[in-house]
Amino acid sequence: MILSEQELIRRENLQKIRDLGIDPYPSIEYHVTKLSSEINENYSEETKEEFTEVRIAGRLMMKRIMGKASFAELQDSAGRMQIYVNRDEICPDEDKTMYNTVFKKLLDIGDFIGVEGHVFTTQTGTTTLHVTKLVVLSKSLKPLPIVKTDADGKVHDAVTDPEFRYRQRYADLVVNPSVKETFVKRSKMYQSMREFLNAKGYIEVETPILQPIYGGAAARPFKTHHNTHDRDLYLRIANELYLKRLIVGGFDGVYEFSKDFRNEGMSRFHNPEFTQIEFYVAYKDYEWMMNCVEEMIEKVAIDVTGSTVVKVGDNDIDFKRPWKRYTMYGAIEEFTGVDISQMDEAEMRKAAKEMKVPLDPTMARGKIIDEIFGEKCEAQLIQPTFITDYPVEMSPLAKKHRDKEGLVERFEAICNGKEISNAFSELNDPIDQRERFEAQLELGKRGDDEAMVLDEDFLRALEYGMPPTAGVGIGMDRLAMIMTNSNSIQDVLFFPQMKQEAPARSEESEVEE
Repeated sequence: MILSEQELIRRENLQKIRDLGIDPYPSIEYHVTKLSSEINENYSEETKEEFTEVRIAGRLMMKRIMGKASFAELQDSAGRMQIYVNRDEICPDEDKTMYNTVFKKLLDIGDFIGVEGHVFTTQTGTTTLHVTKLVVLSKSLKPLPIVKTDADGKVHDAVTDPEFRYRQRYADLVVNPSVKETFVKRSKMYQSMREFLNAKGYIEVETPILQPIYGGAAARPFKTHHNTHDRDLYLRIANELYLKRLIVGGFDGVYEFSKDFRNEGMSRFHNPEFTQIEFYVAYKDYEWMMNCVEEMIEKVAIDVTGSTVVKVGDNDIDFKRPWKRYTMYGAIEEFTGVDISQMDEAEMRKAAKEMKVPLDPTMARGKIIDEIFGEKCEAQLIQPTFITDYPVEMSPLAKKHRDKEGLVERFEAICNGKEISNAFSELNDPIDQRERFEAQLELGKRGDDEAMVLDEDFLRALEYGMPPTAGVGIGMDRLAMIMTNSNSIQDVLFFPQMKQEAPARSEESEVEE
């Protein structure tokens, strides 16, 4: 392991602390009585009696040594707190080692310490903890990038390099504390949805991640091998078929926040490991589900941001019901001026070419329609919009439309130019479902590596009978991007997938403290 000069110095300081008889990684419970935000927001002359004995803990983020007394800044989970450290108060006896040696020389930026004392206001008006006791809680061996903040609170030398931020999220959260707010909002999304669905009496369930047959979506899977059973398994691409098995079993409403995996490309809108919520409700259809989805996401927007209007880039996106609706063919005609609804595959290929929509020979009619919509329509749908009534070729798990030949009862919710949900009146005719699966197998033979496979056990479940059912999947990562005004899916994932890290260089650049 190659160490920089700063890393070597910190290891020397670690040993010196140990040589003084101080454990730099003590096994203790350090009882914190206040967070920095509680002190900074609530301390005043009127309330000072509440702050005479305070304990806080966190990272040492700044030291300003001034002889026998020093100022420093401590960062905890809620913010930063200025502390005042006086030699004779933390070292009331003759031995001044804790201040002169440990605090002044051996503690580095990033070290965890616990401090106890009383709160006061400095002559410049800064709320400060006057330290009477100090304990070392954890020594940091790697220097943090230094972010400077001036007297007006303006940040200089901010850490913005995505390679560093996404790969070392633990350090990103320390040097960019505002990043935490993104994940706090994400957590509120989950809480809001659970409240909404639980209030309707639906139950949260868990279904297998390792599946013998992948299904429920059009995607390439990740493959693994089970040694004991000596069989190949797949990481799930969706949990749809298992949740519908539970509807067959007698549940009226089930939902799951699921980690799904699709072995596909990466972009600022795609990560191979992603989270979605899927829920299925018996005796409902896709019209009911549209109303349910817009009601739930309107609630999410209010719970997470305080308003139905969410700022995303330069756009103000309003989730207030009702949302706009287009049929799939209607949207294509609206944005291209071309009615493709009556075209066969050859005519559709010709139309796509005239629209400059790239296709490949493996694409059948359904994929061609999807490509035209994706290229010409999707990016123009900024406000929440439902796209309904898809061609049957595009939707092997959706029920045929009750009134429109060749279509299915399906919708997608599009927002900020990207799909955020997909829903059906679920196909519950086992004979029709088998025929759809067989059609997918033919697409696979043509070279479509995202075509669905035939799941005999799921067909067996349908043969026992499934009531009319509405189901939906909502992409939590993309929805989080919108609710947090994030430009990339990597910004709303704690640990996004990254390319393999390059080997360490023989000479690492130093990070100056």
